[in-house]
Amino acid sequence: MRPALLFLLVAGVVCVNALAQTQADTPNPDSQYRLGPDSLPQDGVPKGEIRGPFMLPSQAYPGTQHTYWIYVPAQYDASKPASLMVFNDGQAFMAPEGDARAQNVMDNLIYRREIPVMIGVFINPGRRPDQPEPNLKEWGDRTTNRPTEYNTLDDRYARVICDELLPVLYKDYNISKDPERHGIGGASSGAIVAFTVAWQRPGQFRKVLSIVGSFVNLRGGDAYPDLVAKSDRKPIRVFLEDGRNDHRGERPGHPYDQTRDWFYQNVRLMHALTDKGYDVNYVWSIGLHGLKQGGVIVPAMMRWLWRDQPVSVDPNDMVERSFNGPAARKPAGSQP
Repeated sequence: MRPALLFLLVAGVVCVNALAQTQADTPNPDSQYRLGPDSLPQDGVPKGEIRGPFMLPSQAYPGTQHTYWIYVPAQYDASKPASLMVFNDGQAFMAPEGDARAQNVMDNLIYRREIPVMIGVFINPGRRPDQPEPNLKEWGDRTTNRPTEYNTLDDRYARVICDELLPVLYKDYNISKDPERHGIGGASSGAIVAFTVAWQRPGQFRKVLSIVGSFVNLRGGDAYPDLVAKSDRKPIRVFLEDGRNDHRGERPGHPYDQTRDWFYQNVRLMHALTDKGYDVNYVWSIGLHGLKQGGVIVPAMMRWLWRDQPVSVDPNDMVERSFNGPAARKPAGSQP
């Protein structure tokens, strides 16, 4: 073998080994994110009840149904209107060992009066009866109606939430009809569709929690910054979270595609909302695409979104200055 060719082969092996070593030594961008006490059960904090699963047949997507669970806080009093928070991809946000554990967040923050008493709804994407329920390993992109429902910029999923789900909730629970007291959130495609619901129906939802939102060109989601800029400002409040190591528009065998760069498009949407005068907050992490980094700050996101709840400044108001304990038990047969 000629010396020059041997040198090239040896150099190539050295470079490959060096690259592999560098990749092995590089920390996982999600390695720094761990749930804090606000996301974990705490001694002395009354636990809310998770009811369900329930099934919601869909007229907006004929032939499909949505599975959902209802979180009822220990402080819920049927004589007083409660706020409402809806989480898309419900199974992921309520998973006891998952990366969000939103039911624990609501338990802890309601108890400390950091958010209002609220009913929580964890709703999964629609599926046909013969399709499996989403789970933490497969959120439903290949097995349910999730891509169509969550990534399309039409009003059909808003109809599911506002026209199909809300009437059922109003029937069984005393939930305020004030849109300022209605929030909706999600991660990835579940985040963009949360924004879509508020964008389509600001008369019913005005608070949006978005984690690694898919504001990209899966089905035209990268259009939102231009839509925000061209449209009259809507009365909605938005908290965006994304990571610098989210999907960055780089696919094997394809040139860089800015319309499919999750981080770029989230920052772009933040600028559009800010320039238009929206009430917007954001956190840019170092994380990957997923709930790891966003799940850690769900408590902070909830505090910010719900910061306008009524508050008493009377120093003699000892109810306001105490923990928010369980509501009095209701007689058997009373409203749930």
